[in-house]
Amino acid sequence: MPRTRAPRSAEPTLVLKPGRERSLRRRHPWVFSGAVERVLGAPQPGDTVRIQDAPGNVVALAAYSPTSQIRARVWTFDAREVIGEPFFRARLERALRLRGTLEAARHTNALRLVHGESDGMPGLVVDRYADVLVAQFLATGVERWREAILDLLVELTGCEAVYERSDAEVRNLEGLQPKVGFAKGNKSASRCPISEYGLNFRVDVEQGQKTGFFLDQRENRQRVRALAAGREMLDGFAYTGGFSIAALAGGAARITAIESSADAIQIARENLAANPLDASHIEFVQADVFSELRLLRDRGAHFGMIVLDPPKFAPTAAQAKNAARAYKDINLLALKLLAPGGLLATFSCSGGVGAELFQSIVAGAAADAGAEAKILERFGAAADHPVALEFPEGEYLKGLLVLKA
Repeated sequence: MPRTRAPRSAEPTLVLKPGRERSLRRRHPWVFSGAVERVLGAPQPGDTVRIQDAPGNVVALAAYSPTSQIRARVWTFDAREVIGEPFFRARLERALRLRGTLEAARHTNALRLVHGESDGMPGLVVDRYADVLVAQFLATGVERWREAILDLLVELTGCEAVYERSDAEVRNLEGLQPKVGFAKGNKSASRCPISEYGLNFRVDVEQGQKTGFFLDQRENRQRVRALAAGREMLDGFAYTGGFSIAALAGGAARITAIESSADAIQIARENLAANPLDASHIEFVQADVFSELRLLRDRGAHFGMIVLDPPKFAPTAAQAKNAARAYKDINLLALKLLAPGGLLATFSCSGGVGAELFQSIVAGAAADAGAEAKILERFGAAADHPVALEFPEGEYLKGLLVLKA
């Protein structure tokens, strides 16, 4: 049961060093350990703490995380609010209302319902796949209120089954152990059938990457679909075939889909079979993408469209240097394989690689490939992955549509 709020005088408090409240005044929701002067009281992980500036003004209420460099994640900048079930109900209702207004809600039964800090629920991610919810509790605050949040999700969505995928590495930084399995209800969820713009997919919420499907790429798949007609396409890091199947539906002449995971390819084949498409136009290749691109280069292969959607090479800025080399390598190979007049849709989901750096990496790859290229469009995450203006860290997915002259 949620705890009642302690009297104000008994509430634990983080007192900030002078001047370190400036980011909070700009409504950035994180308090880093280096900004904290002292801790008053004895807050436990996930407890609500007051955030107080050096002169003694309470500037926010936040969830305490004693082991993380992000020492507190802000619930609200209104110190008069009470953090409890009514608070979370209001936040979740607001997030669900937003999704109901989106264009995509008319074309799919799979949406991200809660997107962490950008929905005022730091550390909580909730995706809906038809009648199954997949939830990730990635910070001590939402972990502290886990049961109340789960009950609200079931009530507000009508989905009785909630599968928990709280297995991301960030939980370790919060001092939390991984949790995987059904948190509410129980059903066969290894292959959740979903539809997206008239295409059918089977999502493995139990074993798949992230929460089972890359919902953030929904509109980008549609864009590739619109551009694919008549083109021979290479889909690098094809995973369960989202881009390949969208391109085939758009009239691609031939698709080579490269993926290192045999399990992912099996699901991709199931996804293909679930749609009235000519499977003879897709060849699935189980291989390391870097190695396969080099082999194709050595054979003199060329493609009219290439999609590169690799896994996260740089979760943090500290890993950006090594990630930049990997991004440059695959884009260099892709640009050599791209025929004149061909299109490269290239992506990075690494939070440690910003949009400016990513463009610079692709530009360097084009220079080394001796290719004249230009950006036609920029890609981002679908609208059910909103980015709060004051929280630029939420904008992790970036992409470029590049034309090779």
